[in-house]
Amino acid sequence: AIAGSIIYVLYRPHRPSFTLASLRIHRLNLTTTADSSSSHLSTLFNLTLSSKNPNSHLTFTYDPFTLSCVTSNNDVFIGNGTLPAFISNSKNETTFKGVVITTSSDLDADTVNNLRPDLKKKNGIPLKIEMDTKVTVKMDGLKSKKVGIRVTCDDIKGTVPKGKSPSVANVSGSKCKVDLRIKIWKWTF
Repeated sequence: AIAGSIIYVLYRPHRPSFTLASLRIHRLNLTTTADSSSSHLSTLFNLTLSSKNPNSHLTFTYDPFTLSCVTSNNDVFIGNGTLPAFISNSKNETTFKGVVITTSSDLDADTVNNLRPDLKKKNGIPLKIEMDTKVTVKMDGLKSKKVGIRVTCDDIKGTVPKGKSPSVANVSGSKCKVDLRIKIWKWTF
């Protein structure tokens, strides 16, 4: 406890922050066969994401991220993607442009019933981006073990694109929060 207090007083560590700068929806198609026996979802999203390290003496080393996009209302899976591993040095900002989230999957009837009303909303589909990875923190000569984190960007409003031009989602109200993912036996907290 004393060592932790000394480290806090000397270094004043802060969590890294993430910002979703833009989200473009190129494709968001839900097709159903004529006999309504099967439905197919095809999506293609393109996003710009920034990561900021506000600390003066800490370096974050991230493993590759796995991204998933779901609806905020009922967690219907929309698509997935990846971000490469990277190192965020002290007082550094890293921006990733052109990150692709895509899927092509068959949906069951319950999922289609949950998704269809969201696709028809005029003010947009409420979306959420979840990113999972492991991070190592380095402070001068000390290095931590890898710890799992989840970054969740919520309050995104996406609209279904009309024609061939992509639609731009409203990300002005979106906030990204960083949570630790601690695994004890088979449960993750």
